[in-house]
Amino acid sequence: MPEPAASARPATAEDVEPAVRTLRRAFVDYPWTRHVIAADAHEERLAEFQRLFVSRIGLECGRVWVTPGREAVSVWTTPDSTGIGEVFVELAPRFAELSGDRLAQSERAEAALNPHRPEEPVWFLGTVGVDPGSQGAGLAGAVIRPGVAEAEHAGVPVYLETSRERNVRIYRRFGFEVVADVEIPDDGPRTWGMMRRPGAGGL
Repeated sequence: MPEPAASARPATAEDVEPAVRTLRRAFVDYPWTRHVIAADAHEERLAEFQRLFVSRIGLECGRVWVTPGREAVSVWTTPDSTGIGEVFVELAPRFAELSGDRLAQSERAEAALNPHRPEEPVWFLGTVGVDPGSQGAGLAGAVIRPGVAEAEHAGVPVYLETSRERNVRIYRRFGFEVVADVEIPDDGPRTWGMMRRPGAGGL
């Protein structure tokens, strides 16, 4: 696989708003977020969802990597993510507000995926996005590889979910394999759970 066009660095608080702009642009037409976030003021809701995810979940409890120009972002939780449960409980009412009239669909979608999520300790790639104007330059790999490498070093798997079939092929290049293929209820998007075991290659 070719080397990424840029290396990634750990994000700081100063990166939050540029990262949110990138993720907003990257996810504006993503099947999952369209399904679980209300259409009314959708982009504003999406941006606030990503803001909370980057700042409160990624920076506060997990890991976030960005490329130097913040054209690509990845947000992770890890087996060492302390306090993550409390943060999710705290944020649940706000996430429900952001779902708006899609809340029931969001809850049923999560319920469909929960049985397939790993119970063992994993690095969880919660979100990764590349600004549409910068796609095709290897930037996704630049922000995925650091987390995969740290998980590999720790000897633990990496898990992710994607609702775009073309992403399945991309993630396979990093050593991920499909472990769940889920039809989301309410005409939701087909979603794949993927796992990368230590030693799978792709780095």
